[in-house]
Amino acid sequence: MTRRSVMFTPGDRPEMLRKAPDAGADVIVFDLEDAVSPDRKPAAREAVAELLADPAFDPDCEVCLRVNPAFEPDLALLERVRPDSLMLPKVAEEGSVERLDGAVREYGRSLPVLALIESAAGVLAAPEIAAHEATDALVFGAEDLAADIGATRTDEGTEVLYARERVVIAASAADVGAIDTVYTDIEDREGLASETRFALGLGYDGKMAIHPSQVGPINEAFAPDPAEIEWARRVLAARERAEAEDRGVFRVAGEMIDAPLLARAERVREHARLAGSWDD
Repeated sequence: MTRRSVMFTPGDRPEMLRKAPDAGADVIVFDLEDAVSPDRKPAAREAVAELLADPAFDPDCEVCLRVNPAFEPDLALLERVRPDSLMLPKVAEEGSVERLDGAVREYGRSLPVLALIESAAGVLAAPEIAAHEATDALVFGAEDLAADIGATRTDEGTEVLYARERVVIAASAADVGAIDTVYTDIEDREGLASETRFALGLGYDGKMAIHPSQVGPINEAFAPDPAEIEWARRVLAARERAEAEDRGVFRVAGEMIDAPLLARAERVREHARLAGSWDD
């Protein structure tokens, strides 16, 4: 599932919820947790339920609900509607995903879980969390992690680099998605684009957005440049010729192509298709 841009919208803002798909994000997250004050949570649940039950609301993107750590009241929505996925915050151990998955199954459902890793315990348990059958992606939350460990956030991000890498490696080992942390400066489009490209270089599949204006730069940062697209075309075309000739090994411009490079070429093709720059 493609999740380049994962945009949050407060659950208690009906007008914003309805407009959320217009931002062009691959995933819209209707937030019932941090974006909603405790006294507004019942209203948020009702607003989300009413919108998702409306036949006129038919977004062309994934609709995810971020539930609260004490998720039972939020899951009551499953009696009325079915989101595409659930995001579970503050996941510190595999058992958190297990408990959510079990509770969802009591409603006769099975939904993919996006597990938000935002604590020291969660980072250390990332491999086990990623390996749970209900986990479909790990989501890295740098801001809460920094607060948890007492780190000072910097532009360079070295204070969370180890955790950022551990999360994406755990996700890759379990063959699940990896979504990078938010960029908090809404006005800094170039900084957002640069950080998104860095996350892509680390192996992340997507990045969270906290404002509709961030979706475009994130999606654009995941779009390969023309040189990458041309390289991928040549590699994939050479693979077809090699398979037709029953050859397991082949070269492109003197470069020996192996499984990791083929995987990279396929990933470039996927991102280029999403950006509309790959014609089959």
